[in-house]
Amino acid sequence: MRVGIVGAGRMGWPMATRLREAGHEVGVLARTEAASVRARSAGLRAASTIAETCRDAQVVLVCVFTDAQVRETCLGADGIVAAVGAGGYVVIHTTGSPITAQEVADAAGRRGIAVLDVPVSGRPADVAAGSVTLFAGGDEESLAAVRPVLGAYGSPIIHAGPVGYGQRVKLVNNALFAANIGLAAEAMRLGNALGVSDGVLLEALANGSAGRPAIGLLAGAGSVAQLVTLVGEFLAKDVATVRAVADRLGADLGLLGDVLSGHTFAEGAP
Repeated sequence: MRVGIVGAGRMGWPMATRLREAGHEVGVLARTEAASVRARSAGLRAASTIAETCRDAQVVLVCVFTDAQVRETCLGADGIVAAVGAGGYVVIHTTGSPITAQEVADAAGRRGIAVLDVPVSGRPADVAAGSVTLFAGGDEESLAAVRPVLGAYGSPIIHAGPVGYGQRVKLVNNALFAANIGLAAEAMRLGNALGVSDGVLLEALANGSAGRPAIGLLAGAGSVAQLVTLVGEFLAKDVATVRAVADRLGADLGLLGDVLSGHTFAEGAP
């Protein structure tokens, strides 16, 4: 397929090279001479404007950094929606607002263009390996049409629902990821308060149950309620012990205590 990429940077560049290797015709927005030389040396078509990038493209990928940049590149007078031909597809890979995705879809729809919001979860190395996770929002027919493009660098491709739902899923994903980092920092602080060194904690937590993704256990169980049925009794006992020991030794549970207090596994939970 003929593909245009606006934002051939950290994530967009490995997408471009994967697409080229898969046999697609790929054009990238390259505003500088150095970027143009790099693109041409990789077998890509270099374009100096959005309009030129989108010209004759069946699918245009948007890989800019911010939600504001999505609005600018897609909805501007010389933007993607104005440049893509009827029957084309615009895929928004940037993580941003589902409201923006819907507004772009509404504007594009009036010109006969389909829009999908498909934020990515992973690193550039995952894109290069063809294994970055894609959360796709859009109708099934449009997703089927662009799968030959997305499948060049993405697996799995998860259909989250209509336009905007890829963003909804990605925002929940990133909120949980950020919260996990915060909780890990609190766990380290608690361990220090109990007299355990960072080195010992990091090795132990990485190899213990804390180092196994809880969401994987939850997915395997099928629901929070089912997971509680399986392990709730044991965790409730251990949470009670954590509270008692921390209180006895004068260690503040901090944010961990706040989360545990409102959690299904709180002391006294069934």
